[in-house]
Amino acid sequence: MIQIDDIVVSLDVFREKFICDLAACKGECCIEGDAGAPLEEAELAQLEEVLPVVWDDLLPSAQEVIKQQGTYYTDEEGDVVTSIVNGKDCVFTCYDDRGYCFCAIEKAYREGKVSFMKPISCHLYPIRIADYGTFQAVNYHKWSVCHAAWELGKEVGTPVYKFLKEPLVRKYGAVWYAELESVAEELKEQGMI
Repeated sequence: MIQIDDIVVSLDVFREKFICDLAACKGECCIEGDAGAPLEEAELAQLEEVLPVVWDDLLPSAQEVIKQQGTYYTDEEGDVVTSIVNGKDCVFTCYDDRGYCFCAIEKAYREGKVSFMKPISCHLYPIRIADYGTFQAVNYHKWSVCHAAWELGKEVGTPVYKFLKEPLVRKYGAVWYAELESVAEELKEQGMI
């Protein structure tokens, strides 16, 4: 573990290789699992704000879930997460003509319709953040649906922290990320990664 300010970073974030391979997985991380995407308190209002903009891109089954329980709920572990359809699919998923799954919020963001990109937990995946009050832990989450991403990451040689530069800067800022890069260089020099 490496500490930068009050954030503890797992060595796996430096060691493991990862590049999303949408052509291989077709967005499976948005449609598999037993709970929705973890949400931060500030994101709850943002979901409500973008909902009218993305509504027509959502599946009818997702629209029904949202009508019944809203855009989020508290899961069994006490975390606030996006609502899901049929026990797995995030309500904000949409599909293209190839059957690839996308985030309707990110689609609207890329089209310039909203200023909120998507929940930070989604943007950061395969990193998961654990908040312990006095510090946060940045951990690499290895999930079998991302097997193609591990292989592509190894082939290209891209570590998790480099693949996730944009969301890490979004979460912790450019100064923190620059420190993370400096730590990575030191770890390389010491033969630790």
